[in-house]
Amino acid sequence: MQRNLIYIVFLTIFLTLGNAKIYSQDGNQKNKSFPSNNQDTKPENLEKIQIKPSDSSVADTSKNKKPLLESKIRRKAVDYEKFDQKKKLITLYNKAEVYYQDIELKSGIIVIDYNKNEVYAGRIKDSLGNLTQRPVFKQGNSVIEPDSIRFNYKTKKALVWNSRTNQGEFNVIAEKTKRENDSVYFMKSARFTTAKDIDNPEYYFLANKVKFVPGKKVVVGFTNMYIADVPTPIALPFAFFPMTEKSRSGIIIPSYNDSNTRGFSLQNGGYYFALSDNYDLAVLGDYYTNGSYAMRFESSYAKKYKFSGNVNIRIENIIESERGYPDYSRSNNYNIQWTHAKDAKSNPNSRFSASVNLGTSKYFINSLNQSNVGSRLNNQLQSSISYSKTFNSVPQVNFSLTASHQQNTNTEKISMTLPTLQVNVDRMYPFAPKDGTKKGILKNINLQYTLRGENRMETTDSLFFKPQMFRDAKVGFQHSIPLSTNFKVFKYFSATSSINYNEVWYLKTIRRQFDPTTNAVVDTNVQGFDAFRTYSFSTGLGTTVYGTFNFGETKKIQAIRHVMRPNVSYSYTPSFSKYYDTYNSNGSGTMVEYTRFDNGIFGSPGKNMSNILGFSLSNTFEAKITDKDSTKTEPKKIMLLNNLNLSTYYDITADSLKWAPLRVSGGTQFFNQKMNVNFGATLDPYAINNSGHKINTWNIDNGGSLFRMTSANMTLNYAFSSKDGEALDKKNKQGERNGGREDDLFGSNTDLSDRRQSQFKDDGKEDETTSEFFKYKLPWDMNLAYSLTYSNNNREKKISGNSLMVSMNTDLTPKWKIGVSTGYDFVQDGVTFTQLRFERDLLSWRMDFNWVPFGDNPYWGFFIGIKAGVLSDIKWDKRNQADRTLR
Repeated sequence: MQRNLIYIVFLTIFLTLGNAKIYSQDGNQKNKSFPSNNQDTKPENLEKIQIKPSDSSVADTSKNKKPLLESKIRRKAVDYEKFDQKKKLITLYNKAEVYYQDIELKSGIIVIDYNKNEVYAGRIKDSLGNLTQRPVFKQGNSVIEPDSIRFNYKTKKALVWNSRTNQGEFNVIAEKTKRENDSVYFMKSARFTTAKDIDNPEYYFLANKVKFVPGKKVVVGFTNMYIADVPTPIALPFAFFPMTEKSRSGIIIPSYNDSNTRGFSLQNGGYYFALSDNYDLAVLGDYYTNGSYAMRFESSYAKKYKFSGNVNIRIENIIESERGYPDYSRSNNYNIQWTHAKDAKSNPNSRFSASVNLGTSKYFINSLNQSNVGSRLNNQLQSSISYSKTFNSVPQVNFSLTASHQQNTNTEKISMTLPTLQVNVDRMYPFAPKDGTKKGILKNINLQYTLRGENRMETTDSLFFKPQMFRDAKVGFQHSIPLSTNFKVFKYFSATSSINYNEVWYLKTIRRQFDPTTNAVVDTNVQGFDAFRTYSFSTGLGTTVYGTFNFGETKKIQAIRHVMRPNVSYSYTPSFSKYYDTYNSNGSGTMVEYTRFDNGIFGSPGKNMSNILGFSLSNTFEAKITDKDSTKTEPKKIMLLNNLNLSTYYDITADSLKWAPLRVSGGTQFFNQKMNVNFGATLDPYAINNSGHKINTWNIDNGGSLFRMTSANMTLNYAFSSKDGEALDKKNKQGERNGGREDDLFGSNTDLSDRRQSQFKDDGKEDETTSEFFKYKLPWDMNLAYSLTYSNNNREKKISGNSLMVSMNTDLTPKWKIGVSTGYDFVQDGVTFTQLRFERDLLSWRMDFNWVPFGDNPYWGFFIGIKAGVLSDIKWDKRNQADRTLR
C-alpha cells in the first residue's frame, strides 16, 4: 500500500508553479478558470500541461540540468477545472483524473496547493449527501484506495486516511498512514485480513502500531485477532514479518493429536526450503510419544518450456502399543511418488516422462498421516519411466527405453522390467512407387522390423531390491519381422495376408531333471546365450454390410441402420518339436518332453502344429428419430448399440473339442451418453460330465440347450449432475495418482498434510446463475457403478458378484456441501466402504467433517481453518482413528 505513495511524486511538477505560467498545447496562455470539456473522455485526448519559464529572456545555461518532468501530464474533470492564482490552488472536481507516465490518480476532487506545496485528493458528496468517488491511485498492478490523501511534494511526506490495498493474499486497511520517507511508513489501527469484503470482513487482525519497509519487512506491536468484530484470545505482543514477492524458506508449524496406542503426537511440522525459482523442498515429520515417527520429503520443480514435475518420498516407522504387551507391533513403510512431464515443444523428436508410485504394499493401509481412504481399497501400484526418440530417417526409426513396475498390494508380488528396450523401423513398401497410390497385392507388400528387449524381475516386498531379486532376473530379446499385404477381392471384400518371423534370444535357459534326493523334479538354470526361431502364416477376409429399415418420415423412429462387419481368418503355425528334450519325470524311466526355453519372458516354441479357422462378426445399430425441436429440419441420430461382437474359432488339427466357446460382448450408452453399459457372455457348445469336465458331446445332444452359458458379466456406470449437458470434472487426482480411481466412489482422498483444499474438489468458481431462491438451482452430482457376474462352469449357476456403488454430492445451501460414498454387496449381503463428507464455506474460512463410520478402518476428522496459504497455520484439526492391528 505505502509503496504506491512513492509514485505521487509526479505531482512535483507544481514546485515551480509560483513562478510559472500555464500554457495550452498550442502555446497560448490559459485563463485562470475554465469549464471542463465533457466530450473528451479518453485519457489520450486529455489536455496537456506544459511548464514554461516566467521570463523567456532568461536562458538556461546548464546543459546537464535534469528536466523537471520526464513525461507530459494529462488531466480531466467532469464538472470543472479551476485555477485560483490568488489562493494558489488548482481544483479538479467530479471524476477528476490525472495521468503521468504509467501513474493514474482518480478521485472525486483533486486540489493542488502550490503555496503549501501540498496535494489533496478526496471524496465528494452526491445528491443524497453520501460520500462517493474514493481516490484510486494506480501504478502498474499496484492499487491504493483511501478515503483521502494529503501529500507534500517538497518533503515527500504524506498522510493517508483509511487506505485500502492488497499485499499478497492480505487485504489491508489502515485508519491512518504516515509516509516518513521513501522507505519507511507508519500505520495506526491497521487491519489485516484475507476476506474479500475489506470493509466488513468476517475476521481480521488488528495492529495498533505498524512499521512498514516496502519490500523488506513489517514490524507490528500488539496484534489481536477479531472474528465478527469480537476480539479473541489469539494475540501477539509483537511480530516481525519479512516481506518479499519471492518464496521464502521458513518453519511449518505442526499440529497436535493423540492416539490410544501411540500416545500424543505432533504432525506435519517441518521446514520449507525455497531453493530457487525452479524448485523447492518441504521436509515434514511426525513424532509420537511411543516412539513412532514419520518423515516426508516433497519437492516440485519446473523449467518454463522445458519440463515440470514433483517428487514425494514418505517414510513411516509405526509402533503400536508398548513393548512387552501382546498387542505390540512395529512396521516400517515407505512410498515414493514421482511425476515428470516434458514440454513437447522443447524437442518434438525426444520425449521423457515418469509416473512412479511404489513402496511397501501396506503403506496406504497402515499410513497414519495421510488418510487415503480411496487408496486403501485399491490393490495395484504401477510405475513407468520412459524415454523415446524418433530418428527422421527413411524409413523412420523409433527408439524407446522404459522401466516399469506393477505391484499387487494383496499378494505383495512385484513385477519389474529394468529396462524394456523397443526399436521400431517404420513400414517399408519395396514394390510401391514413390508417388501415386498403392493398388494390388504386389504394391501393397510391406515389411517392418521390431526389436524388444527386457530385463524382467519377479519378486516380493521382502526381497525388493535385494541381491536375490537381481539374481533371479530374466533377460531376453525378441526380433519380429512381419511381411504383409492387402488387396480387394470381388470389389467388396478386403483380404489381408501376412507371414511373421520371430527370433528370440535368451541369456538363461533351464535343464529339467529328476532329483532322487528330494524325490522331485527340479529346474537348474543354465547361463549362456541360446535362441529359437519361429514363423507363422495368417490371412483374413472381411467386408462391411449395411442395412437400413425405413419406417417413414412421420414416425417417431424414422429409420434404423444396421452395420455388420463379418470376418473369416485362417492362421497356421508349424510344430517346432526340434527345440524339445525329454527328462525322467519320476525316476522309473517315464520320459516327458520339455523345452529348455520354458518360463522365458517371451514364451517358448510350440510343440504342436496350430491350424486355426476363426470367425468374428461385429455389429452396430443406430436410429434416426424425429427431433423434439420443431425448428430442426433434419432427423436426430442416436446410437442404439455401440458394438455387439461375436467371435469363435475352429481348431482343424484338434482330435476333439474343435470348436472354441462363442464369446459375445457389447456395449451402448444412454441418457446423452452419460450412462455406459457393457456386457459379455461365454457360450460353450460342449457338455460337461458329472465331474465337471468338458466332453466331446454337443450340449444339445446331452439334453441341454444349443449353448451352455459358462459365464456372463455386466457393468453399468452412470455419472450425471444438475448441470445438464456438462461433464463432471471433479477428478480425485491424488487418489488416481496413488493407484486408485479418479472419481470418489471409493471416497475422497484427504491429504492431512495440506488441509487448505476442499474435499469436494471444487475449482473455487461461484455459480453466477444461482437464483435468489437457492432451492431452484440446487447443485448436485451423482456417480453410480453397478457390477454383476454370473458363473456356471460346473453347473453351479450362481451369481458370483453383485455390487452397487454410489457417490453423491450436493449443496444444501450456497455455503453447505454434503457428500456420501457407499455401496452394497448383494452376494456378501453387506454394506461396502462408506464415507460421509460435510463442508461449510465460511467465506475466507473453511470447515469440514469427514466420517467413515464402520469397516476395517473407521475414522472421523474435523477441520476448521483459514483458506489462504499465508495463514494456513491458523486452524483446528482434530481426527480420530480406531485402534488397528498392523497388517
